[in-house]
Amino acid sequence: MNSDVVLSMKNITITFPGVKALQNVDFTLRKGEIHALMGENGAGKSTLIKVLTGVYTRDSGEILIEGKAVNNRSPEEAQQNCISTVYQEVNLCPNLSVAENIFVGHQPKKGIAIDWKKMNGRASKILSGVGLTHIDVTRALGEYSVAVQQMVAIARAVNFNCKVLILDEPTSSLDDHEVANLFAVMKKLKSRGTGIIFVTHFLEQVYEVCDRITVLRNGELQGEFPIAELPRVKLVSTMLGHEFNELASIRSNRQDESTDSGKEEVLRAVGLSHTGTIKPFDINIKKGEVVGLTGLLGSGRSELVRTLYGADKPDTGTLVFKNKKLKASEPIDSMRCGMAYLPEDRKEESIIADLTVRENMIIALQAKTGVFKLLPLAKQNELAEKYIKALNIKTPSPETLIKQLSGGNQQKVIIGRWLITHPDFLILDEPTRGIDVGTKTEIQKLVVQLAGEGMTIMFISSEIDEMLRTVNRLCVLRDGKKVGELANNELTQHDVMAAIAGGETNVN
Repeated sequence: MNSDVVLSMKNITITFPGVKALQNVDFTLRKGEIHALMGENGAGKSTLIKVLTGVYTRDSGEILIEGKAVNNRSPEEAQQNCISTVYQEVNLCPNLSVAENIFVGHQPKKGIAIDWKKMNGRASKILSGVGLTHIDVTRALGEYSVAVQQMVAIARAVNFNCKVLILDEPTSSLDDHEVANLFAVMKKLKSRGTGIIFVTHFLEQVYEVCDRITVLRNGELQGEFPIAELPRVKLVSTMLGHEFNELASIRSNRQDESTDSGKEEVLRAVGLSHTGTIKPFDINIKKGEVVGLTGLLGSGRSELVRTLYGADKPDTGTLVFKNKKLKASEPIDSMRCGMAYLPEDRKEESIIADLTVRENMIIALQAKTGVFKLLPLAKQNELAEKYIKALNIKTPSPETLIKQLSGGNQQKVIIGRWLITHPDFLILDEPTRGIDVGTKTEIQKLVVQLAGEGMTIMFISSEIDEMLRTVNRLCVLRDGKKVGELANNELTQHDVMAAIAGGETNVN
């Protein structure tokens, strides 16, 4: 075996009831490399990681660490074999101090008592090794940002002298500066010989920091590639299994649509504000428009749509919806008027994990109808089947628990939940975050299609390219204030970036 190889997984196969999740998959990680594990949601990435870390037991295949066969039966055993994982949702203890989180279960002792001075000193030294020199290790971990918590999780892994570090979607909740800091730490660990498995949906990040890419599709290995030998278009087509030209068609379809100044107005806000988050703003949106909101992290995009929807009660201003003044004191009022809102945090604010796909789909319509007018089960099944088919949701059955679906399919279930209510105005806050390229494309095409059918949509995305493909108009926010509005020929990456960074322009 090559002495540079730290991890070798050979012919990994695992079957769940009715599904072959992985079929004879190989994966090789070398010392001192950052290796991207890529694929659509449901491709098998998470399953492969869970086999490696002892969460799942494989049906067949072998795992070798530096040539020695291992059989991880639990995450603890995987850690003993020098494998550590840092998840998107940091799985540490927010109520414990930073130092306690790093040393939990391995605290230095003075007799039978914890040697706090030694533990805090070692923790500070370990954190400085990952660029965190300003952290008070005696403070509770929960007092720090997600970015700091992830760095602490990495520091804990380093403290265990891990040879394989798995980073599972670590950048989804980070801003550009925090991502840059994370990449600096990854490169530092790489220089020490640590092998890093990087799971992400951000293609730009893969090409910025990775050395090799392994692609999975439908539980099967599609290939391992040096980064220099796999152009982005080829990567995407390998992930999808066909040549990828849908993005171009989305852009051309949107650009072919002319803006009709005679279209009826669906929503108008004047001087709407929410203390502490949104300064007074004006906006008007017409039938069939897709209006995007853009700005840096913390610019107020999500807060603005929450105010429009009534999830946050506005302090000033008026809101007119379909020619009627709307005073939404609760989201149910907005829903009954014809609004729908898909929040940014799918797991915390959208899916109900222990309910089925059908139950998750019909719950908004049931709320809109009223608890005393229960939808007949036959009607629920009819609606669920209709939107499962329309949205190409991959699920064994409408009665499958939603938590058993991939992230992208969960997102489509929630979109289906709101389409079932037939809204006039649909708010989509980061609808494609953390999902695969194929599902992103399906959602973008759906947005353009719905607008073409007359639905009015407000669309938020951190990816400017995605916005340019889907929106007719783009509002730019900064520090809770609307500072610009771009449309038509101004909808270019250069102009958007200039508006985000520069002064106010064309504010309506």
